[in-house]
Amino acid sequence: MKKFDLHERLIDFAVEIITITDNLKATKAGNHLSGQIVRSGTSPSLNYSEAQSAESRNDFIHKMSVVLKELRETHSCLKIIHKANLYLKNEQDLILIIKENDELISIFVKSIETSRNKNK
Repeated sequence: MKKFDLHERLIDFAVEIITITDNLKATKAGNHLSGQIVRSGTSPSLNYSEAQSAESRNDFIHKMSVVLKELRETHSCLKIIHKANLYLKNEQDLILIIKENDELISIFVKSIETSRNKNK
């Protein structure tokens, strides 16, 4: 996958997260998770941009690790939203974004692993 394709995928993911936050129940839990997931779910795209300008391989690994951390946090939020039935729209949409989140996590785990192996 080309770098710009992955970046576009992260941007699309962020847009989907924003859509999800706009369709959560307006409860105390829904409002809390909405704020949390909009931060963690849009962060990977922004941090990936920074990683592309890394000053060293170690800096790149660090920035990519931040992307991974935010994706994992988003995954937890999505699972809570799903299990607590906080999403007001089609449940299938939520399941698809969870699947995309899983795939992005796998991509970044492998990328970080590859970079660390090249660093040895």
